[in-house]
Amino acid sequence: MYYSYVIKSLKSGVLYKGSTENFECRLEEHNAGLSNYTSKHIPWELVLYETFKTRTEALNREKRYKTDQSQKLLIQSKNLLFLDKYLYT
Repeated sequence: MYYSYVIKSLKSGVLYKGSTENFECRLEEHNAGLSNYTSKHIPWELVLYETFKTRTEALNREKRYKTDQSQKLLIQSKNLLFLDKYLYT
């Protein structure tokens, strides 16, 4: 199983988008400061994740999160519950 995810910094409000095979471990790495970029914005909380059968599918969704339209929606949304209407069409 593969995952794409969005986490939010509780310190700065920055959103980080990524993909991984082991989501729980990866989130722990972000919060432990083991990633260069995310170490500057600890602590992190999960705001959105999806599961996929293949790494390619997860990477494609991560790229979709990083598009201009999706970034604007992620930033504007407080609870992210309406994203599926825009991300999955």
